[in-house]
Amino acid sequence: MKSPFDIGSTDSSKPTLGAPSDGGGNMQLIGKLLLLAGILYLFILAISLLGASFKLMGSGVAHALFTATANPLVGLAIGILATAIIQSSSTTTAIVVGLVGAGTLGFENAVPIIMGANAGTSVTNTIVSLANINRRDDFRRAFAGSTVHDFFNFCSILLLLPMEIFFGLISKSALFVESMLIGFGGLTFKSPLKLITKPVVAEIIDALGKQGWLTAGLALILLFFSLKYLTQVMRSMLMANIEQFFERVIFRNAALGFTLGIALTVMVQSSSITTSLVVPLLGAGIITLQQIYPYVLGANIGTTVTAFLASFATGSHAAVAVAFAHFLFNIYGTAVFWPLKRIPIFFAEKLAEYSLKSRLIPFLYILIFFVIIPGALILTMR
Repeated sequence: MKSPFDIGSTDSSKPTLGAPSDGGGNMQLIGKLLLLAGILYLFILAISLLGASFKLMGSGVAHALFTATANPLVGLAIGILATAIIQSSSTTTAIVVGLVGAGTLGFENAVPIIMGANAGTSVTNTIVSLANINRRDDFRRAFAGSTVHDFFNFCSILLLLPMEIFFGLISKSALFVESMLIGFGGLTFKSPLKLITKPVVAEIIDALGKQGWLTAGLALILLFFSLKYLTQVMRSMLMANIEQFFERVIFRNAALGFTLGIALTVMVQSSSITTSLVVPLLGAGIITLQQIYPYVLGANIGTTVTAFLASFATGSHAAVAVAFAHFLFNIYGTAVFWPLKRIPIFFAEKLAEYSLKSRLIPFLYILIFFVIIPGALILTMR
């Protein structure tokens, strides 16, 4: 059966994109939209509950977090390691935004963690590429295409983290943009999102006996649950056989790939999914590394929407500034390393070539860069 994305089909009996074929399809779509609304409410509730839980724990926890993340390299390492473990930068950034909104984590301390989360999420598609490890040519193409995401993030960190440490480039830019929006009336908070969750948060806290750690545990469970199913529901609302859509439409030119990388990631709320979907196409040689590079940059920008959703739930200006910091980190990185795309592409291709010499190299690469180095930084520099 042909995909609804097949271009030029003259069969009028086939459903078209965004148009359900019958009343049952309409009811299914309405059901998914209602489910989506419920999951979004759970996500907002989780962020509000997380902030409230740390206020219950008192100033000691806040002081410990401030101290632990005072070194920007440690903050960066925490972001990389946490995201590599839980396989979701959306979850990491949502937690960070919630902590900043609650006043438990400082805004400047949060920025390196956000950078690390951006890098940690790229390990997912690198793991996906290992499925081709027994087919040399397919693996070389897939592994290079996966790690180009890693090297874009690493290059961006190497350039932008020193500029943040010495000049406050990202944090000052984020605060400036956030203050400009306030000046124009765009972010004058009494958050309606906070209003609809406040009574429920109060009831939950009372039910748990005003225990901070219990409240935080429940908040994290709700956060993981809501982000997991938010991604699944939004992904299911996209049409089937999306790989054909990628092949025929998205990669026709760089600007289109970049734009749709943003749009699709906003829709499924996961850059890991949108970038991992193209790995089989790379392995098969259907598309090239140069073709997917703008798409990866767009996916990085699209994933920042989660932080904005979380920040609006807090009603905190500092939390919104963190979301802008996440966005601007990717904007600055794209502005530099799209014109200089040869740098991350070169490193990705070289690593893929070396990986053909031994099957251990890809596993060691993942272990060293996403676990050992961040772990060592956290243990030695706290």
